[in-house]
Amino acid sequence: MLDTPTNRPALPPEIARRRTFAIISHPDAGKTTLTEKFLLYGGAIQMAGQVRAKGEARRTRSDFMQMEKDRGISVSASAMSFDFKDFRFNLVDTPGHSDFSEDTYRTLTAVDAAVMVIDGAKGVESQTQKLFEVCRLRDLPILTFCNKMDRESRDTFEIIDEIQENLAIDVTPASWPIGMGRDFLGCYDILRDRLELMDRADRNKVAESIEINGLDDPLLDKHVPAEQLARLREEVEMARELLPALDPQAVLEGHMTPIWFGSAINSFGVKELMNGIGTYGPEPQVQSANPRAIAPEEKKVAGFVFKVQANMDPKHRDRVAFVRLASGHFERGMKLTHVRSKKQMAVTNPVLFLAADRELAEEAWAGDIIGIPNHGQLRIGDTLTEGENLRVSGIPSFAPELLQSVRAGDPMKAKHLEKALMQFAEEGAAKVFKPAFGSGFIVGVVGALQFEVLGSRIEMEYGLPVRFEGSQFTSARWVHGPKDKVDAFMAANKQHIGHDNDGDIVYLTRLQWDIDRIARDYPDVTLSNTKEMMV
Repeated sequence: MLDTPTNRPALPPEIARRRTFAIISHPDAGKTTLTEKFLLYGGAIQMAGQVRAKGEARRTRSDFMQMEKDRGISVSASAMSFDFKDFRFNLVDTPGHSDFSEDTYRTLTAVDAAVMVIDGAKGVESQTQKLFEVCRLRDLPILTFCNKMDRESRDTFEIIDEIQENLAIDVTPASWPIGMGRDFLGCYDILRDRLELMDRADRNKVAESIEINGLDDPLLDKHVPAEQLARLREEVEMARELLPALDPQAVLEGHMTPIWFGSAINSFGVKELMNGIGTYGPEPQVQSANPRAIAPEEKKVAGFVFKVQANMDPKHRDRVAFVRLASGHFERGMKLTHVRSKKQMAVTNPVLFLAADRELAEEAWAGDIIGIPNHGQLRIGDTLTEGENLRVSGIPSFAPELLQSVRAGDPMKAKHLEKALMQFAEEGAAKVFKPAFGSGFIVGVVGALQFEVLGSRIEMEYGLPVRFEGSQFTSARWVHGPKDKVDAFMAANKQHIGHDNDGDIVYLTRLQWDIDRIARDYPDVTLSNTKEMMV
């Protein structure tokens, strides 16, 4: 978070009630299930889908791609807006699978907080750690949900210790589990002094909440067996002695995370977490940009594209740019300046998302995420403003770690393939390089599963069977430096030079040795493995 002077005006009430956050976790910790329950409580859906269930019950709302439905994993970030009590939640569900981490990194630039989901049996896993590092770089406030308490899980103190040690952040319990696995009864809500009991019979039912007066209240004996009650009293006593108390300011600064326990599949603990996001989550924050930062309370509208999704509606070949509004009050039909091309765009049919359902957005405020259907004008990293030349900074693009060449099954359809690849490159689903020598394209991705997703999408969305083949190159670097030096470098290394879909020069390497050699022979030329997504 930026150091903002304390004399900033209070946010307009419509903006102040916005909470824009992402859910991050290791695959399989229950992130998509939690998203579904959020929608259920927000009144946005009547029955939550399950990733692992059978038949129709299996259609989760946030996984809209065919492949996500078939495999039960999320491979693309999706955005959803819904109301909960007095708040307006803008939730971005991110892919947990590490092969899609770039999509997730970019998504984290568009939110003000993150909800970290941890599996009660497995604790902090590798992907959680990676994503946490990104949140740490951006000082994002983090709220933690420890899921799957209705299965055999680890000792509560052990889980808290592991988060504190691995992630170097203070943890304070917002609730405390009563029993675990089969004996899991529910939680004691430390913040509001309530007993929350889980109903195993109906998974879509909101848990029963009993107001009590501290842990000595005789009411507890009615609902909790003596043995478990004694243990609960002892553990909460210890937790209060050993763990820090909740400090809302430390949470906003990203130094402390409150942790809730529950079971998303049983709809348990979710409502308490949502109350927590409303109470302790940040309102829309200042967005870093050049030449100046953008404050949410500014009257003029500004926003930036953090994701492009092609073919959300396969019949229309549309592309929807996901735009995070950084300031102002947006109204449908407004003319905004597309800073990169300096052209004006009339935004006539912006949409609000409810997973795969959309509705026209008549208006939106700073903090909201809207979709702008377009035909390729908007790219990741683009800034839209009411005329001022601002460029939002800090949206990364990473060098791919795996490269393969791609050919169309039918040689007559090479042109179609080029069009399909360019669409996916603009969407950020893959890097596409055109080598200076030879024909064909080289596709670069972060993880192997992306090739599969890309192949299946090109076939489904364009009717083009494609083959991926091994490439002689293993990685790519962007080339920067004075023009004359770069020209001399390109002339001497023609067989290694290519261009990406933005037309930027790329050096395709076979070995680390190639990179070391360039550093030695061409000191004025730099090879970088990230590029900022703006032009």
